[in-house]
Amino acid sequence: MADRKRPFKPAGMSLRTRVFFAILAGVARPAMNLLTGKEWHGLEKLPVGEGFIVVPNHCTEIDPIVVGHMLYNQNLMPHFLAKDGLFRTPVLGAVLRGAHQIPVERSGVGAGKSLEGAERVLGEGGAVVIYPEGTLTRDPGLWPMKGRTGAARLALSTGAKVVPVAHWGAQEVFPRYAKGFKIFPRKKTHVVVGDPVNLDEFMGRTGDKATLEAMTEVIMADITALLEPLRGESAPAQRWDPTAHHQSTHGRFVERGAKAHGATGKDDAGTPETGDPK
Repeated sequence: MADRKRPFKPAGMSLRTRVFFAILAGVARPAMNLLTGKEWHGLEKLPVGEGFIVVPNHCTEIDPIVVGHMLYNQNLMPHFLAKDGLFRTPVLGAVLRGAHQIPVERSGVGAGKSLEGAERVLGEGGAVVIYPEGTLTRDPGLWPMKGRTGAARLALSTGAKVVPVAHWGAQEVFPRYAKGFKIFPRKKTHVVVGDPVNLDEFMGRTGDKATLEAMTEVIMADITALLEPLRGESAPAQRWDPTAHHQSTHGRFVERGAKAHGATGKDDAGTPETGDPK
């Protein structure tokens, strides 16, 4: 579980951006160390000297902190695609903008701008974190559900490596849509980094819907394969599809603190990606 040290000055990153990262880390890291123990595996699989795309599973609102903690401790500055509304809040918005995070509009003419921002980060050698599920999983067992195509589109347009990451344990600290933290007894979070997803067969193709959906399923399969040994069980044979269960593809589908059996609730503060092409 030893951290893999690398230079703290990423190519293309300004001093101002590094300062904002340090501010965020100064708050998040002590809190996570207090709340949970941690085990990180596969750190040697994180690419060196190039931009790459990180694709984690998404089962609790705090898992961006879990994944960001792991990357930051390897001197990799994570650039998350985050809901644009977060950037309009007075304090948090300023910090997110200062740390060069990437706002996402869920719909409208600005929906594609997030991928342009992500391409710039990759070109500078940065790590872009995209949750391919687009929001917290709706799967009743918290398994990865059907993915959306933003990560696939970004990989196809840039050729960047797609690195799957699975984590488990954070949902015990802050369950999906919970109202508060469950501190005692102290929990442990497990994070495993996998080999880059093999997308060679798709490279050079046009970004049509069939290609992007096929790429996305390969990505989701690799994430799920990493998660199974962490959980010590097998994933369902069929991936959960929110549309087939009459659920929205973003936002909360139950009220905070309620059981996950209700209809669509209010919007969450998750880390979405741009939607699938029409």
